[in-house]
Amino acid sequence: MVFALVGLVVLALLGAVHRYLWRRFVGDTTAPGSPLRRAGTVAAFVLPLLSVGAMTSGRVGAPFWLQQVLAWPGFLWLACLLYLTLALLVGEVVRPVLLRVLARRDGPPGAGARTAPEPATAGPAGESGTGTGTPADVPDGTRPRTEELVPSHSAGASARSEAAGRTATEPVTESATKSVAEPATEPERERETEPAAGPLATPATASATTLAPSPSRRLFVSRVVGGAAAAAGLATVGYGTYGVLRGPSVRRITVPLAKLPRAAHGFRIAVVSDIHIGPILGRAHTRRIVDTINATSPDLVAVVGDLVDGSVADLGSAAEPLSALRARHGSFFVTGNHEYFSGAGQWVDHVRELGLHPLENARVEIEGFDLAGVNDIAGETEGQGPDFGRALGDRDRGRAAVLLAHQPVVIHDAVEHGVDLQLSGHTHGGQLWPGNLLAELANPTVAGLERYGDTQLFVSRGAGAWGPPVRVGAPSDITVVELASRQA
Repeated sequence: MVFALVGLVVLALLGAVHRYLWRRFVGDTTAPGSPLRRAGTVAAFVLPLLSVGAMTSGRVGAPFWLQQVLAWPGFLWLACLLYLTLALLVGEVVRPVLLRVLARRDGPPGAGARTAPEPATAGPAGESGTGTGTPADVPDGTRPRTEELVPSHSAGASARSEAAGRTATEPVTESATKSVAEPATEPERERETEPAAGPLATPATASATTLAPSPSRRLFVSRVVGGAAAAAGLATVGYGTYGVLRGPSVRRITVPLAKLPRAAHGFRIAVVSDIHIGPILGRAHTRRIVDTINATSPDLVAVVGDLVDGSVADLGSAAEPLSALRARHGSFFVTGNHEYFSGAGQWVDHVRELGLHPLENARVEIEGFDLAGVNDIAGETEGQGPDFGRALGDRDRGRAAVLLAHQPVVIHDAVEHGVDLQLSGHTHGGQLWPGNLLAELANPTVAGLERYGDTQLFVSRGAGAWGPPVRVGAPSDITVVELASRQA
């Protein structure tokens, strides 16, 4: 019941966000019935369906080829959805400012087009000028009509005087008759009370007229803001995708351990997590990671969970390059939560065949320290969760201990069992900003090295990506952890 409610909330949220994107990118920028509007409307329905298909196809056991077809467009659209929405929200702040700037620059609609004509006067010689001649000097048939600018309160009196003074033989226009004999209609009353937009407008009226956006101005601003938001959002996703496909970079940190003997000083552990071999990141991705690790010449390789997103039948061949890992003390593996979505038992057997050593709640003695590993918390649903007593209970606490555990949240168990250093992954460093803010709510450490009592915790950002093959603000990495002895 809870999962059904969560699913409904997620679907409702997706629908609302897509409706918002359609309005800003399509509804506000295209004409009704135009090909662009039709194409945008179709995309607003098809893209979310692809995303839902990409997220659910693996869980429902769809053919692997179908998962691959849906994965690229479906997952990439989720990343685009995030950054297009964020860019549009920024645009909501810019939009009114831009409208106001354009309105002030253009001035009120029709400004300068209407001017009050000056009354024509005739000079002594009958020429138009500034003399003292009167309109009576001009013949009736050619007498020009002039407009007098009079105060509004005297307009009615002037009209009545003019009508009363007309002779029986002078033609009376329809407008003049109407102004005297007929009451003003409702539209005319509205026009009479409407503020003037010309030279006689008050400052307040002119300001209101200036700030009222015209339809063409709104369309222009919508297209500018929408275009800028689209460029920013798509460029962000493109850069983040390039970072994942390029492969992880190498980071190096030094971690001093009080109990580490001098003989083990400088021991190097290549830590890699969250490779996420799947419908998008396949064999070539695995090969890049293996080549990068081998180039660091580590003493030991630690694969700390979330190796795959799929079954051995579908992804076994994509994981085969792991057999080429080279380290003086070998390569070790612990399960992550995604292994339990993909058949953890089969994957443990498969990585063993590839030459890795699974540590299922187990411990081995390495040169100068103990290396232990625990199953992921997700294994508890199958009765295969982490067992710290089995992995660390009977060890010599005078020796330094390094623990491989996929999720950082088990750090408190590690502290209780006297672990000196815990190596974890799981968080992806947030993967998609501002996802790091959410990751901080669920994990004690999102990325990097921190201390908890006498135990240090290092969290890798991971070498792959889950869902969208995109990373923003959290580049993928492989970290070489060099152990330092304080006795050296």
